[in-house]
Amino acid sequence: MHVAIAGNIGAGKTTLTRLLAKHFKWEPHYEDVVDNPYLDDFYTQMERWSFNLQIYFLNSRFRQILEIRKSGKKIIQDRTIYEDAYIFAPNLHSMGLMTNRDYENYTSLFELMESLVQSPDLMIYLRSSIPNLVNQIHKRGREYENSISIDYLSRLNERYEAFIHTYDRGKMLIVDVDNYNFVDNPEDLGEIINKIDAEINGLF
Repeated sequence: MHVAIAGNIGAGKTTLTRLLAKHFKWEPHYEDVVDNPYLDDFYTQMERWSFNLQIYFLNSRFRQILEIRKSGKKIIQDRTIYEDAYIFAPNLHSMGLMTNRDYENYTSLFELMESLVQSPDLMIYLRSSIPNLVNQIHKRGREYENSISIDYLSRLNERYEAFIHTYDRGKMLIVDVDNYNFVDNPEDLGEIINKIDAEINGLF
């Protein structure tokens, strides 16, 4: 079984992945942030490094999905391959931070990859307001994220909402994280777990 968590920067994907992995005894697969050789450069000079960064993420995510399906284990994944292709890359392209040539190359590669992988059995989307995202980003204090603008986050949020409304690849659970403090409040986490239980039981 493959469960994946989607959501904007600072929505709480990694934290919820960790908590759900612990509760359900699932194996967590996290986004490759620490070892990503392009992140620092990207946030300093987006136009120069956008294509390199997106290709790195696409490759990393594709590799993850192949490993997930091959393993036969119950796995929860922090962020999906769809977010790269339908949210981050087109956003960079529309902002003039990725050239038409690079974007077409990227899209062509994603379409090939998508034809070779299965979508998650359940996708959990963490919906969040901009103030909540900004608060969480500041709280975790990653230096390279200091330059992220509210405009950038807002653009991503709009694309997330558009993507979620048209998502038809499998089951989807939407969690409004403004209304849940799943880190400090066990009752809130319990409520999310109950919703996931209900969705998973409907999968079989």
